[in-house]
Amino acid sequence: MGEDIVAWLADRFNIDFQEARSVGCRLVAFGYIYPLSDHKRLVLKPDASLYRFQVIVYITDTPPSRSLEIPRYHAIYLAKRNIRKKGLLELYEQEQYNHLHKWMNHKWDFIVMQAKEQYRAGKERKKPDRVVFDCQERAYWVVHRPAPGTVSAMDYGLNRLVDPNAVESVIHHSYRRCLHCGDVPSRLVKHCTTFKHHDPFLAPCLPSNPWVSDDASYWTLNGAHVEVPTKMRVERWTFSFGELLSDPRGRDDFRLFLKKEFSGENLAFWEGCEDLKWGTAATMKDKAQQIYKTFLARGAPRWINIDGKTMEVTVKGLKHPHRYVLDAAQTHIFMLMKKDSFGRYLKSSTFKDTQKNAISPDEHKFRWVPLVP
Repeated sequence: MGEDIVAWLADRFNIDFQEARSVGCRLVAFGYIYPLSDHKRLVLKPDASLYRFQVIVYITDTPPSRSLEIPRYHAIYLAKRNIRKKGLLELYEQEQYNHLHKWMNHKWDFIVMQAKEQYRAGKERKKPDRVVFDCQERAYWVVHRPAPGTVSAMDYGLNRLVDPNAVESVIHHSYRRCLHCGDVPSRLVKHCTTFKHHDPFLAPCLPSNPWVSDDASYWTLNGAHVEVPTKMRVERWTFSFGELLSDPRGRDDFRLFLKKEFSGENLAFWEGCEDLKWGTAATMKDKAQQIYKTFLARGAPRWINIDGKTMEVTVKGLKHPHRYVLDAAQTHIFMLMKKDSFGRYLKSSTFKDTQKNAISPDEHKFRWVPLVP
């Protein structure tokens, strides 16, 4: 209850009641705890009103890799609310819904499909769990996509009033710092620990940094399709499936493994989708049709296995092809390779042979020449 939170803060930090309430309001304003009843007024009431801690996926700051996906997540949330309320959204939510529909029209079918899946999964939960989950999600978007006229804690910093629609006390000066969840620093530490030997600012390039020396061996040894890669390059492939696919030499090795397993069509389809996405506009329509005939059509020479809903969305989109028309199918194949093929690849003889034969160049020894006056 709200009164329990205020009492705990006052006792834990040895502060008075008013200051404890201000700190509690700040926790609500930034989404760390959320009310179960009044979602529109993000304040802490020192009474019997009920609050819950937000789950970790909602209270952490959005990592850079997902920051560009926030509009898509918001579109899925609004589409799900639109399904639940049968089109009766709030006025500002309806405006946001229409704007996102117009902006992301090329992948809207995929967004609606995800919203329907989440809505169906939510209906299978028990009613108390469903209510709590809906409150969590609603509270997150009230903080990050507030209604017009509401001052956002994310945009205006720590000097604003907690509730702009009411007279509330200003946060005490001693607490003018952002309250972040400890999971964000831990992720940063884990990332830096993983990549510290591969960062040219933290570790030397082997055999030497070509930008500060006359030796260009580093570029030669790390070419796109070298026959024998370096050990550090092969090590990066094990960090994630994305690291493997982003390296042309890693894709060559993975392609060889898939060929031995008679599933090379999955990687070929993924590469075809990437070529469609980043290729020229003049050839876009022809490429989309060629990919469909090669991998998706009935009796295709390199047929891939995708579920019926994804196929339905893809076939519907191909009537008016665009760069992202195959996004749903590409994501399905990517996850299939990531969850199944990638793990077996790291245990295969193909990868172990590449790892064994990889080279580790010796560090370049500079010869210092004394300055002659």
